[in-house]
Amino acid sequence: MGPAVATGTLDAGLTGIDWVQETEANVAVVRDLVYSKATDQPARWVLVVDRDSPVERIEDLQGKTIATELVGFTRRLLAERGVDANVEFSWGATEAKVVQDLADAAVEITETGSTIRAHGLRIVCDLLHTHTVLIANHAALDDPWRREKIDQIALLLTAALDARGKVLLKMNVPAARINPVVALLPSLHAPTVNSLSDPDWFAVETVVDRTEV
Repeated sequence: MGPAVATGTLDAGLTGIDWVQETEANVAVVRDLVYSKATDQPARWVLVVDRDSPVERIEDLQGKTIATELVGFTRRLLAERGVDANVEFSWGATEAKVVQDLADAAVEITETGSTIRAHGLRIVCDLLHTHTVLIANHAALDDPWRREKIDQIALLLTAALDARGKVLLKMNVPAARINPVVALLPSLHAPTVNSLSDPDWFAVETVVDRTEV
């Protein structure tokens, strides 16, 4: 997605921040699309080795072979640490390269690490946490008409994510109790109160954080 947006084939797109860093694409991140760091399990790119491997840190990869889909990022990371290693692109089943002794280590994406452990491997360390971002190329952002559309998309996506943490409460309240009930209800601004056909009752609605319910 990054290269397609960077070259102008697409004005905007959704991709992981890891692939923006991988390609170093000439794109701008318009919006981070993260729901909640407290509840969402982040996708992690991790350094993986055999359970019995002597590798305990990144510097131990000197002269080793590493399999990964994230070649560019991994090479830059190793270069920053002064590590000279052979980084090979993996078309899939990256963990299997380590299991079959085709590579000394792997840089692989995971959430819980359960698949990695099931292969008899262990995680040395986390290298990158990734999440979804809305990206656009600079030509599209410099065009007022396209920029307006991209901003609208960003607003819709952000609102949909924010809504996952909200609930709508609806209730009928007797008129005699409306003030104390409204005073108790949390809301984004203030509860909505409408009259019913029965003058002794009101309909009350409010949007609240799911955790407050």
